[in-house]
Formats: sequence, structure tokens, C-alpha cells
Amino acid sequence: MYLARIHVRFKPGVLDPQGAAILGALNHLGFEGVKSARTGKMIEITLEAEDRSAAGRTVREMCEKLLANPVIEDFTFEIAEENL
Repeated sequence: MYLARIHVRFKPGVLDPQGAAILGALNHLGFEGVKSARTGKMIEITLEAEDRSAAGRTVREMCEKLLANPVIEDFTFEIAEENL
């Protein structure tokens, strides 16, 4: 059993209104040292696979087909063995 942690973020240059709102709010609250904020999402998936490499291939396919929009988002992921 494997646990995949997938991080999906907007590509550089893509408008991130939620990140802009967070930046504005942090500055408004007095956190003046904050110069930028970008948002994204983290997805955890537990899956069965033959080995870590097979789990990685499956997760990559999931990202390319569903979890990330390749036009505006990048993704990274890590795979860990899960003992359930």
C-alpha cells in the first residue's frame, strides 16, 4: 500500500486571485514582510501497486488526466509506503 501526496499549483504567471487576497489580508494584518502568496492544493491518495515505481506511474497518470489542469497548473508528488 502506498500513500501519494500530490501538490498542484498554478504555473508561474497564471493569475492567482486567492493568493492575491491572502497577500492583501496578511499585509493588512501587519505582516509587512510578506511579498507574495501563491495557493494550490494538496491531495492524498492511498493506493495499491506492485511497487513504488508502479505507484508513481499511476499517480502521474491520475495527475495528467484529472487532478491537474496542464494548461495552467504544475504538479509534483511524493510516494511513501503505507503500513495499514
